[in-house]
Amino acid sequence: MAEDIKALIEKINQEGVIAGEEKAREIESRAKARADEILKKAQGQADKILKEAKDEIARMQEKEKSLVKQAGRDLLLVLRQEINSMLAKLIKACVQDALTADNLFKILSKVIQASCCAEKGEILVSLSKEDLEALEKGFLAKLKEQTKKKIVLKAGDDIRAGFIISYDSGKSQFDFSDQALAEYIGSFLKPKLKEVLQA
Repeated sequence: MAEDIKALIEKINQEGVIAGEEKAREIESRAKARADEILKKAQGQADKILKEAKDEIARMQEKEKSLVKQAGRDLLLVLRQEINSMLAKLIKACVQDALTADNLFKILSKVIQASCCAEKGEILVSLSKEDLEALEKGFLAKLKEQTKKKIVLKAGDDIRAGFIISYDSGKSQFDFSDQALAEYIGSFLKPKLKEVLQA
């Protein structure tokens, strides 16, 4: 009887161990399936986040490229404007430096002598106040004597250097002022400058 009880206890123990092992395997299997499901879901979310991040980076890089291109174009426009402005100032300064009272006398003398329009009537010459004073002091009498024409000098408020000449008392005129000469010279230089800047 003691052996029967011992065998019964042993059998119960074995059945309990087997049942426990089966239960443990079942729990382990469910845990593994759940872990696989969680891993798969986490991997999917990670892939989605990674793709969104890559897409966002690509958009940002494209936007940055676009902004850099636009900034480059803007810089070139500003640079061209600055260079054109500097060129205009340089030309104007050089023209003003070249148009001394002595040079004005020489230019006026040649222009008046070469003009077929100036045979009758007075010749009206507009100059800056400073050039007018310099020409009146010594050059006007000499100019009238050389050209044998009636020449009237007057101050032009907007003329810094050079002159504006009229053979019909101001009805029509030829503009040789620093501003007009600078624009004329600039019209030849600016296309060349544009070629250099584009290259």
